[in-house]
Amino acid sequence: MRDPRLVEYAKQMRREMTEPEMKLWLELRAKRFHNIKFRKQKVIGSYIADFAAREPKLVIELDGDTHSKHEIYDAKRTAYLQGQGYQVIRFSNRDVMKNLSGVLERLDAVIDQMTAPLPTLSPEGERAILSPSPSGEGLREGESLK
Repeated sequence: MRDPRLVEYAKQMRREMTEPEMKLWLELRAKRFHNIKFRKQKVIGSYIADFAAREPKLVIELDGDTHSKHEIYDAKRTAYLQGQGYQVIRFSNRDVMKNLSGVLERLDAVIDQMTAPLPTLSPEGERAILSPSPSGEGLREGESLK
C-alpha cells in the first residue's frame, strides 16, 4: 500500500513543477516522445520519480544544484528503482534549460538501446547475423557463417 502522504506530496509536486521539469514535460507528455506514456512525479515504492514510463521501464530524474549534497540518498534511490526493473537516467536542470536537444538525443539513444531486439539464435545455437553474403543474398534459414 502506498503512503497517502507521499501520494499527496507527488500531486502537489505535479502542480508546482519547476521550469526545467515543465520544459522537459512538454516534450514527453501525451506520448510525444517515441510514443511512450510518461508519467510525472510518479510514486514508485517510497520514492517519487520525476518522470517514469512502464514500457520501457525508464525513470528520468532532473537534478538541481542541491543534488550534489544528496549523492548517498540518490545512489540508494537509484539502486531501489533499478531493483524494480527501471533504468534510471539523470540530467541536470542546467542541461534541460541550456541544451534540451542534447538531452532529447541522449534519451533517444537510451530508449533505442532499451528497445533494440535481442539477437536471435539459429537452431544450432549460433547467433544469426543478418548481413548480406558476398553474392548479395542474406543468410538462409539454418545457414551458418563457417
